[in-house]
Amino acid sequence: MGEFNANRGISRLLIIVASLAICACSTFKPGNPGPETGTHAASTGKYSLGSFGELDRSQHNTRDTATLASGAGLAGKMLILDPLVRPVSTAEALYGATLKSVGGFVERRVIENVSLRQFQYQPIPEIAAAEPMDAVAWERELDKLTGSVASSGRLRLLVDGDEYYQRLYRAIDEAGKSIDIRTYIYDNDDVGLDVANRLRSRSASVDIRIMVDGLADLFATRLDSQSMPEDTVLPSSISDYLTYESRIEFRKQSNPWFTGDHAKITLIDSQRAFLGGMNIGREYRYDWHDLMMEIEGPIVARLQFEFDKNWARSGMFGDFGMMFESIKGYPRSTTPRGIPLRLLTTSLRDSQIYRAQVAAIRRARNRIYIQNAYFSDDKILFELVRARHRGVDVRVILGAENDSGIHDLSNQSSIDLMLEHGIRVYRYPGMTHVKAAVYDGWACLGSANFDKLSLQINREINLGFSDPATVQRLVERVFLRDFQVAEELHQAPVLDARHHFAELIVDELF
Repeated sequence: MGEFNANRGISRLLIIVASLAICACSTFKPGNPGPETGTHAASTGKYSLGSFGELDRSQHNTRDTATLASGAGLAGKMLILDPLVRPVSTAEALYGATLKSVGGFVERRVIENVSLRQFQYQPIPEIAAAEPMDAVAWERELDKLTGSVASSGRLRLLVDGDEYYQRLYRAIDEAGKSIDIRTYIYDNDDVGLDVANRLRSRSASVDIRIMVDGLADLFATRLDSQSMPEDTVLPSSISDYLTYESRIEFRKQSNPWFTGDHAKITLIDSQRAFLGGMNIGREYRYDWHDLMMEIEGPIVARLQFEFDKNWARSGMFGDFGMMFESIKGYPRSTTPRGIPLRLLTTSLRDSQIYRAQVAAIRRARNRIYIQNAYFSDDKILFELVRARHRGVDVRVILGAENDSGIHDLSNQSSIDLMLEHGIRVYRYPGMTHVKAAVYDGWACLGSANFDKLSLQINREINLGFSDPATVQRLVERVFLRDFQVAEELHQAPVLDARHHFAELIVDELF
């Protein structure tokens, strides 16, 4: 199941959350395995890790029961437990989400009715043969803009699921001490089951912690990829399957006021990290175009620190545990290894990814290449229009398919605006889930979409770097290749009331 369908499901949960909270205090006990034919022996209450029987109606009912139980537990966390053990996160979520929603609404109206109108009748200039922005000066500016300094590391690009999962499986097999997984979605499908079996087999000798977003997990496990073999039989609960008779620890992060954790990081022995756009599931392994990074070096310590803080936050001590982890800090290396790498994050209190990319668009003089599935932020669109009117070569790749119908309609409105102002738009065949951008000689890629949730609300992690060779590999392996296979659009889509309504909903909720 795709990310945006999870987000859409989250909005539906607003309607039923009160009733689920009642269930949380009574009938269901999340975490106890439910009976399931084949994968679960109902008579003994234990999972069978041998052959799987055929999925029948009773198994569907069991998955429904597991989902309701999980939803009840999550609602109980959000409404009862979070205000007690995560009071700072809860207050911050309410304040931040409300403030950004109101402020964003006003800003969008100004952009639409004032800012964009200055370009309405201006001719589109030719692409300027300008020198790119000064990378050294830009990195210094980022120090001030983000309040941080770059670390270092070695970075390998992993394009598409086959390349990434082969490296992931090898890393799991080679782990000597620990495996930590922080992902938005751990899907209950054949790929999720395959990864689970590999992790279970290692759990006797390696410490394994898995952390997922609670709301995304609730809805993601209910919808299966259409490409999954029909004879696949799955456990009613992938979290129960992972933890039953194993040493794996599994936590579902709570979602104060429906905020979430959209980051995707896997850490091996605190020495190697995988970071990017892929969750654990079939779509990312087989169906979609996507991108991950394999990273080694000093920056991994910072990524481990980010994991440990969120792991503590999702535990019984909540915000107090996270504050303790924050005070502990992490080891900082003074010896650079590899290339300079800058960790950028999104949280309710600090939208580094957003600020950095808006500033990069404003500084760009030569080229801007962006690929993303969810493209709805009005400020980003306005700054891209300004850049194109400066003579910058601005190109955007979107998917011909999208896992969200409402976001696909909203994307059409963005396409109309971009084509009107001379921005080149490409339609990648199928679904692209790549989240990457190049601004002259600086690249920014990771988990963040170009929408409100990723840029201002949810927790996200991207990496930024200016190393010329690494940026060029990204351009060649992703952008130049995708420009060739994608269809360039020359005619704006015909918009109707559906598109405008979808744009409004996406702007306000997603």
